Amino acid sequence: MKKIILARLSTIVPQGARMDLVSSGMVTENDIAIDGGRVVVSVNLPERLETDLDDLKGQIEERLSGLDEIENLLVVMTAERPSPPPPEPPRLKKRPTEAPGRDMRPMSAAIPGIKTIIAVASGKGGVGKSTTAVNLALALRSLGLKTGLLDADIYGPSLPRLLNITDRPEIRDDRVIPIEKYGIKTMSMGFLMEEDNPVIWRGPMIVTALMQMSREVDWGELDVLVLDMPPGTGDAQLTMAQQVPLQGAVIVSTPQDLALIDARKGLKMFKNVDVPIFGIIENMSVFICPHCGKPSNIFGHGGAEADARKLGVPFLGAIPLHMEIRETSDEGTPVVVANPDSPHAAAYRKIALNIASRLFPEEDED
Repeated sequence: MKKIILARLSTIVPQGARMDLVSSGMVTENDIAIDGGRVVVSVNLPERLETDLDDLKGQIEERLSGLDEIENLLVVMTAERPSPPPPEPPRLKKRPTEAPGRDMRPMSAAIPGIKTIIAVASGKGGVGKSTTAVNLALALRSLGLKTGLLDADIYGPSLPRLLNITDRPEIRDDRVIPIEKYGIKTMSMGFLMEEDNPVIWRGPMIVTALMQMSREVDWGELDVLVLDMPPGTGDAQLTMAQQVPLQGAVIVSTPQDLALIDARKGLKMFKNVDVPIFGIIENMSVFICPHCGKPSNIFGHGGAEADARKLGVPFLGAIPLHMEIRETSDEGTPVVVANPDSPHAAAYRKIALNIASRLFPEEDED
C-alpha cells in the first residue's frame, strides 16, 4: 500500500521545487502511517521552498482519493508559512487574572465556535496530568458547560484508554468530526492509530499536527476546550502556548520535590508568553490505606501548595492517590462519571468550579 501511495505522490512536483515529492525526499515510507483505512501522510517541506500549501495539499488528496483502500486521509504539512494576521477576536468581558492596568498579550487567532480554552500542563510525565484533564473536562460538563477535550500529547496519547474510545473519527467536508463520549467532544492522535504503534515524528511534524488537530476539527459550539498538553517545555508546548488563544493554564504536579522542580519550569514557560496561571493542582497528594484507614504520604504532602504560595499563584486543590481513580481510568469510565458522589469526584468538581469562575467571571457575579 505504501508503494502505491509513493508511486502516486511521485507524480507531484510542488511549485518552486525541482523534483517530485518522493525523489526529493519530502515524502518517504516512514512518513506514511496506515491503520486499516486510515492514512496519515507527512510532507517534509524545505524551509526555503516557497509554495502554496493549500494547493499542494489539494493535489495530494486528489491523487490519493482514487484508492479504494483509503477511507480517511490526513495530510500533515511540516513547513507552514505564516499567513496574514487575522483581525483580533473579541476578548471576554473581563480577564480574571488580569491585574488593573495590565495589558495582556494579544490573542492569537480564535478557533471558531470555542469561547474559552484552558491548558492542563505538567513539567514532567507520570504525574497524572491526563487523568486530571479528563476528570476536569467531565466536571466542567457537569456544571452545564459545553466542553471539549483535545489530547495534545502526540507521542503518548492517553485519551483512547481513559475514555475507552475505539472508534475512528469521521471526516466530512475536509473537517474531522470529534468523537463524543460522556457528553464531551474529544480528539486525539490516538484515535487515528493502534495503541501500540509509536509516533516517530520530528518536532516540526508534531507542531503542525497539533495546529491541524486544533483548527481543522469541527468542534461546533463549545463553552470551554480543555487542552491536555504534552509534558515538558519543548517546541510543541511553546507553539501551543503561543498559537492557541489560551485563557489560562493549570499546572499538575505531585508533592514530590523532583516533580515540583519541573512543574515550576512549566509554570514559568506560560508566564514568559503571558498566559495566565489559574493555579496548581497537587495530584497523588495522600494515600489512604483501604484496610486500616491510615494516611501515608508516599510522594510527600503539601509541596504543591507550598510552591503555589511561594510563586504567588492559586492552589486549586489536592487529589488523593486512590485505587478507585486508577481503576476507573483504566476501565475508561473516569471517576467523575463512574462514581459522581465520591469524595474524589467532588474534589475534581470543586477545582472545575474554581476554573469556571475564572473563565466566566461575569456569570459568577450574576
